[in-house]
Amino acid sequence: MTTTSPSPALPRRAGRTCHNAVNPLHSVLYFSPDLLRESAAIGLDSFAPAYLAFRAAPLGAVGAGVVTSTFNSFKHDLVARHVPAVWETASPAAALAARLRAVDATLRRVLGDDVVTSPEMAEAAGLALRAAEACDRTGRPLYSAHADLPVPEEPHLALWHAATLLREHRGDGHIALLLHAELSPVESVVTHSASGRGMRPEWAMRIRGWTAEDWSEAEARLRDRGLLDAAGELTPEGAELRKTLEEETDRLDHAPYEHLGAAGVERLTELASAWRDRALSGGAFPADLFGKG
Repeated sequence: MTTTSPSPALPRRAGRTCHNAVNPLHSVLYFSPDLLRESAAIGLDSFAPAYLAFRAAPLGAVGAGVVTSTFNSFKHDLVARHVPAVWETASPAAALAARLRAVDATLRRVLGDDVVTSPEMAEAAGLALRAAEACDRTGRPLYSAHADLPVPEEPHLALWHAATLLREHRGDGHIALLLHAELSPVESVVTHSASGRGMRPEWAMRIRGWTAEDWSEAEARLRDRGLLDAAGELTPEGAELRKTLEEETDRLDHAPYEHLGAAGVERLTELASAWRDRALSGGAFPADLFGKG
């Protein structure tokens, strides 16, 4: 992989910083009791089928192979236990409607109605949607499927929709780079966890279906490649690989933030950072979710 310097139109890593502020406003849904309440109302009574249905629904009633391929970091055995059977319980349209209801309840609860109904929320939604105008469908199936959905009218739902577009656009590009680096799905998760920036191993295994044996075998392969040491920490080579992956992901994801412009990126980052911090301080995410195990 070769690393290209970011555009001079934006400060270095401004797009990644903005993503890191906006993305939690999307992902807070998946740790919300509102997700389980709304999914149960359509017959999905546990986290795995709810998550898989809610995130895959824009793709249509696809099979397990498509979901495993596009999600990348989930074990196929877990996906196949629920997909495509999940569509017999809840159609993609029903899952999308339930998802928006859960988003509405979650954002109102973790941010408060004062934020949800504020002029700043409408401003942030407009900025994020403006950025998403420059996203590219090519080779990005999850982004492209979400881009076919209508933009919700309410600003907080429109912001969540735009955050989802930006998240999946970045994620689709990142998967291509993981393939280029010859990291398998579980190896990708292990190295991300070892970097201290991903989920802790116990959370990653629980949510994504990997077993302790899967994890241990992946660590052994990564040690053979010189990417992990005996203690499960990234070696200098492993740390450099993760650094390069993030920089290359920035390169593939530059268009939305360059399109929005430096002032817009700075303002969106400012607004989203304040709401992210409010959600974090309010316990919207498990305290032990991220960091090294």
